[in-house]
Amino acid sequence: MRILALADIESRYLWDFFEKTKLDGYDLILSAGDLAPQYLEFLATYAKVPILYIHGNHDGCYKDTPPGGCISIDDDIYVYHGLRIMGLGGSMCYNFSGYQYTEAQMKRRLLRLKPKLWRYKGVDILLTHSPARGLNDGDDLPHTGFDCFNTILDKYEPKLFIHGHVHMSYGRQFKREDTYKNTRIINAFERYSIEMDV
Repeated sequence: MRILALADIESRYLWDFFEKTKLDGYDLILSAGDLAPQYLEFLATYAKVPILYIHGNHDGCYKDTPPGGCISIDDDIYVYHGLRIMGLGGSMCYNFSGYQYTEAQMKRRLLRLKPKLWRYKGVDILLTHSPARGLNDGDDLPHTGFDCFNTILDKYEPKLFIHGHVHMSYGRQFKREDTYKNTRIINAFERYSIEMDV
């Protein structure tokens, strides 16, 4: 399966210099947050595959203008061609605005998904905005990852963990790909093409 992962900044390659053929060959598009709803809606107009999204910490406008033609999987598990995709958007709480959560709040969100995790017998792709704690996250509070994401990785060993939030331009050691046990970790900043065995 070929997946297009997006996050944090709108790709000029896909928006300003768009050609329909640039979306050919993809089986799924996943947004890890902090993207203009108009951008995702634009891509949905031309994509022949679903666009699934979760909220980034700067996606407050989605409450009034959600991206048309796209599917929110925040706080849900979505099954597509047998792939179980779990979405948990937002970042660590640093100023109590937008989609921000304390560790305790994120753990409660995860607990509410336990019945679905049990029903679907786990998850293949974890889609979040923030990284997991200690896995390519930042030292500052806004970019600190969530401990409970590590719990998901340890218990369910998804094939893919896709996140955003940590930008290439931040000056810290940026990692596009990493691994944790049996999970491949992808930072979806701007755009990234992923080949996945199913």
